Amino acid sequence: MPESIRRVGLVANPSKSETRPLIQQAARHIQRSGRKLACDAITAQISGIRCVSTADVSSLARTVDLLLVFGGDGTMLSVARDAAESETPILGVKVGGLGFLTAVQAHQLPEALKQIWAGEFILEARPLIEASGQAQGKPIHELALNDFVISRGATSRLIEVAVSVDAEDLTRYRCDGLIVSSPTGSTAYSLAAGGAIVSPSAEVLTITPICPHTLSNRSVIVRMDATVQVTVLSEKVDIMLTVDGQVQVPMNTGDFVQIRKSSASVRLLRPRGASFFATLRQKLKWSGSHVE
Repeated sequence: MPESIRRVGLVANPSKSETRPLIQQAARHIQRSGRKLACDAITAQISGIRCVSTADVSSLARTVDLLLVFGGDGTMLSVARDAAESETPILGVKVGGLGFLTAVQAHQLPEALKQIWAGEFILEARPLIEASGQAQGKPIHELALNDFVISRGATSRLIEVAVSVDAEDLTRYRCDGLIVSSPTGSTAYSLAAGGAIVSPSAEVLTITPICPHTLSNRSVIVRMDATVQVTVLSEKVDIMLTVDGQVQVPMNTGDFVQIRKSSASVRLLRPRGASFFATLRQKLKWSGSHVE
């Protein structure tokens, strides 16, 4: 595969000024290796480099063999959804705080690129999840890499939702919200709400209530090819469907979403030797273990 990486695309978070020198550094390494360079229009503008540019990330992903993404998990989530149909491998370069999706630190980039050119990397296929249904009386369809969250708006009132799995009733939740997450999303909002940490290779969905009124309510884990339906029961409460913490869709009483595994996936590239469990130990600063 290293020989097939002839064109590399660069995507950056425009709100992080520190990405400019990193993009310029990456551009030099890519061009010195004899590979062609491309950017989306916004990245080309903020970096000041001369390269072929495309209108957006989606079109960029379809024209390159590798995407380098500079930012944090939020940037990675946005790019993953945009690039889902292309199957172009993505390498995340961490710029910012805590990140589970970015594979390398900024200072590791030159060495990481050498490893990639030498074929010393691992490709991980991460499935996306999709939500289809009705919101405010209109059909919706959304893709997410991490999670879908049905939650209240600014009003400090509990919401009530009914949940079924493969058309079998699970329960009704009275809570601040409900998270349905993929294995990749288990270390995001679901973790903060008390959900389990799930290995990315596990084929499961996690249903996690946020501050449930009934203390016995806990996360429920179901197989990933199941269909989880969430129906809004509350009245006179602003309710929102949030996609990966980035896209918001208002919902009304009686609206519903069916959440399931999508046929689309993203391919994340990691240097050889990197692992999910090592990332957990590092990011969560676990102590008490003899493992370094």
